[in-house]
Amino acid sequence: MTLLRGLIAFIGILFAGIIYWSITSGDFSAAAHWLTTDPWGITTLFDLYFGFLLIAIVIFLFERNWRAAFWIMPIPFLGNVWVCIWFCYRLPEMARRLGAKPA
Repeated sequence: MTLLRGLIAFIGILFAGIIYWSITSGDFSAAAHWLTTDPWGITTLFDLYFGFLLIAIVIFLFERNWRAAFWIMPIPFLGNVWVCIWFCYRLPEMARRLGAKPA
């Protein structure tokens, strides 16, 4: 379980670094134009936000009360970096509830 949590944390940190690199060296206006006008860009955005919706459903079913909103609301803005944080935090409990044996 620790290895899997470490891997998820590493991927989240790596992704945050890629986001930082994109922000500091990319052309957001050109990328946003492509994403909102090209059919593959639109498909990519739909896929991204559909994935956000699916993980939001999982979080909603897993968390209790206001905690679900705390974890779900930032997803459209912080993306999968935030999802990685949730997974690192909740992975042991998820494994316990699913009956998975710790590695």
